[in-house]
Amino acid sequence: MILNALLVIFGYLLGSLSSAIIICRALGLPDPRSQGSGNPGATNVLRVGGKKAAAATLAGDMLKGLVPVLIARAMHADIEIQSAVAVAAFLGHLYPVFFGFRGGKGVATALGVLLGLHWPVGLLTIGTWLVVAYGLRISSLAALTAIFLTPFYIWWLKPEPALLTAMIFMGALLYWRHRSNIVQLIRGTENRIDSQD
Repeated sequence: MILNALLVIFGYLLGSLSSAIIICRALGLPDPRSQGSGNPGATNVLRVGGKKAAAATLAGDMLKGLVPVLIARAMHADIEIQSAVAVAAFLGHLYPVFFGFRGGKGVATALGVLLGLHWPVGLLTIGTWLVVAYGLRISSLAALTAIFLTPFYIWWLKPEPALLTAMIFMGALLYWRHRSNIVQLIRGTENRIDSQD
């Protein structure tokens, strides 16, 4: 019981490490929370600092979701605890204790935890994001589409109630964090991936 609690706490603390802010500071770039969209995520870092900084941010955000889930699995935690660790890492990214509880929108971290929980579902979700992002060049639409379809991928490939519940919860939070993007999508004013605005 104590070990399970420690795994969940570790997931949250690791998730609280903001890759965007850490990488921008290390590279001498502006704080992503004060530039562009104001979101400390890979898409905004792309606008603020370019492709290399964005790639590093994306990798960092995915890893902080993936690693705690893999550690929980390596310690033979059941799927319920793995799912709880995944949610904790995701919440850490959204509400990081180390950065005033002002975090990102959770897309990359959600992809990381999905890869850890069940990699085929993770790959399908990433593939969906890539197809929509490449075709339409709108990161938020790609994310919203991919996350919307993920529960169906889980139901198809690994219909575990704990996993499905965790994903629906994360998906609901992710949609909430994207509410301004949804409004802009409806208005037709949402930024494209290559936009500098």
